[in-house]
Amino acid sequence: MTTGSDLTKGIDELWLVPHCHLTSIVDTVLHMPRPGLLLLAAAVLVLPAAAQSPKTFIDYFLPTPIVSPLSTTAWGAATVGPRDQKNGLEDPTMKLWDYWDGQIIHGPDGKYHIFASRWDQSFGHNAWFRSKAVHAVSDNLMGPYIDKGLCWPGNQEGKGHNVTALVLPDGRYAVVVSESRPGDVFVSSSLDGPWKNIGSIQLAPGVFSSQEKRMSNLSVMVRRDGAFEIVPRSGRIWISKTGILGPYTVEGPPVYTTIPELAVRKPEYLEDPAVWFSGGLYHILVNDWNDRKAFHLTSVDGIHHWIFRGLAYDPTRDFIRYTDGTINHWNKMERPGVLLGNGHIVAVTLAVIDVPKDDEKGNDGHGSKVIVIPFDGTALDRDLQTKHGQQR
Repeated sequence: MTTGSDLTKGIDELWLVPHCHLTSIVDTVLHMPRPGLLLLAAAVLVLPAAAQSPKTFIDYFLPTPIVSPLSTTAWGAATVGPRDQKNGLEDPTMKLWDYWDGQIIHGPDGKYHIFASRWDQSFGHNAWFRSKAVHAVSDNLMGPYIDKGLCWPGNQEGKGHNVTALVLPDGRYAVVVSESRPGDVFVSSSLDGPWKNIGSIQLAPGVFSSQEKRMSNLSVMVRRDGAFEIVPRSGRIWISKTGILGPYTVEGPPVYTTIPELAVRKPEYLEDPAVWFSGGLYHILVNDWNDRKAFHLTSVDGIHHWIFRGLAYDPTRDFIRYTDGTINHWNKMERPGVLLGNGHIVAVTLAVIDVPKDDEKGNDGHGSKVIVIPFDGTALDRDLQTKHGQQR
């Protein structure tokens, strides 16, 4: 009699059989008694699910709707593939601007407002330090986003990089810039401005605060308890209970050093964190610029016990896919931002460039832009509730 355990063992060994013997195997299956054959069929149906790798953040990106016909003559390397130049924020001529960063807010006017940085493309990508903060608007989440100009032209001629934006608890809006400025915060009662500089983010004195060297890659959110949380490039958690400017207490060592999968990476390679709350968990995306891959972390309280959830995105993978099946491959994808709707991610923004940064010299047909990709955050949050290992 064929038993379930015998059959399972046989199936495990089947994958090790040389291809040349498959004919005899098929003959054996055809002459197998009916009970054994039924067990085999059931096992084969179950095998793909058992062998399937767990889903990670990258598996929840959705096909991107096409706003305008895909172009094969758009600026950029041919390796990117045919693409929609009206997706996201870009200079379609690549004669004026390189765009970078990108955080969307869905306004009360029903429009989508993106806050980003731009600089003169003729200087090449490494002129990012010349970048200025801009505001762009679209009637459609996917784009096109129309550049409305500098956010604060009268303040240091609009200077700003690592641009991000959020809604404050009192209903006003804030735009935060770092790297080229010391964590400066601008606020307005309208997404269209005018924007007022209210000061720079401050850290409270402390053992961990003294290890923070600069304001870089700041990602800012309002926590569920009303406090502000910042994750900077270092990966430490900053908390302020006294407003967006702080002072922030630094809650321990960098998160990345507490996670084995990230601790093996050089800390100077980890950058561009994005922090948010959805599905009952706090989340971080962090990018390894050298490896060109990003990773997803979660925590119940947003401060302690961060758990590694796997790959978030990878430009070599086929995850930027239009609804007609066309795939794009950008050389680098950085500065992630998320847009929440009904408490879940509905879209992810990424700053992308078609060639290695050092290879974009200016006036050479290469450049950068901000893309918008739809995302099934409802499914992500649902699936995370059922995954083992997250103590709730």
